[in-house]
Amino acid sequence: MKLRKSQKPILAFNIAFLSCFTLLFLSRENYEFVLYIAVITFFLILILLTNDKVNYPDDILWGLSLWGFLHMTGGGIKVGGKIVYELILVDINKSYGIFRYDQFVHIVGFAVATLLMYHLIKPLLKDNIEKWTALSIVIIMAGLGVGALNEIIEFAATVLVPETGVGGYINTSLDLVADLIGAIIAMAIIIRKEKTKHNA
Repeated sequence: MKLRKSQKPILAFNIAFLSCFTLLFLSRENYEFVLYIAVITFFLILILLTNDKVNYPDDILWGLSLWGFLHMTGGGIKVGGKIVYELILVDINKSYGIFRYDQFVHIVGFAVATLLMYHLIKPLLKDNIEKWTALSIVIIMAGLGVGALNEIIEFAATVLVPETGVGGYINTSLDLVADLIGAIIAMAIIIRKEKTKHNA
């Protein structure tokens, strides 16, 4: 398990915020987010164990770290008596609670997840990709697959911790829509970056 010099601050950031939020959630007996801490820690260890082989880019690792931090902030910090996850950032639709902090985190998180999926798949692709439509569908679906896994984890949280704040069907649907938006944004970034690189 080797770390590049540039990755050490990323690991330190993760250890710091995970430690702080673990103490906070334990003090509040918020076992739902203790479970999420365990999930993030599992994936952090998985990344550390596969770092040599996969050669994760620093920008993706920072993106994943930011996602984790935003998630912990959403469930651990209160503003005006409400947890951050409940905050409306832009009042677009009152009936469905759009646009909430929760949806923002999903867009950011699954944009990063889609970038990661592309990084994992890229070694299997040709150097000069000409037909992006089919590949885009595959990469976006891979990102959404991570989103589906996230919803399964949230469902597990509702089973293990019945008093969880996870919403119902509408919340899950809005989460998946936000995941799709994030995945499409990430795919647009990938295509632009790859075409710029090959046209240079």
